[in-house]
Amino acid sequence: MTGIDRTNVAGGAAQGDAATIYVCITCRRAEEPQADPRPGALLAAATAAAAQGSGVCVREVRCLANCTRGPSAAIRANGSWTYIFGGLDIGCAQALIEGARLLAGAGDGLMPWRGRPEPLKRGLIARVPPLGFVEKDFQENFQETIG
Repeated sequence: MTGIDRTNVAGGAAQGDAATIYVCITCRRAEEPQADPRPGALLAAATAAAAQGSGVCVREVRCLANCTRGPSAAIRANGSWTYIFGGLDIGCAQALIEGARLLAGAGDGLMPWRGRPEPLKRGLIARVPPLGFVEKDFQENFQETIG
């Protein structure tokens, strides 16, 4: 998929996509004027351009409800945790693509900390478990991961 997918498809990543990045196009920092284009829209366009040929899908959303820490984006891959990031800018587009690829390649559904681009380390707002998540399974997998 190329460019920004403006369709509203439930369920996240389209079949065959490595991951999906949702970028809030209405985002701006609180101190910024109400001008167009919004920083979130600029980030969405830059992320779509960076995604060309990567297998990563970029979708625009009107609000991720992270207004005090915008611009914001969320990354998800089928069966993985969803990661929400804030305090982003147009220069973070490639970091979002790298993060999406890391998440899509993670066998445990967790984006690895090592190798994660710096904007995705300092800008992490939250991670949301996948549907059907059971804490007991996570704890067992986590213990195996840390030894």
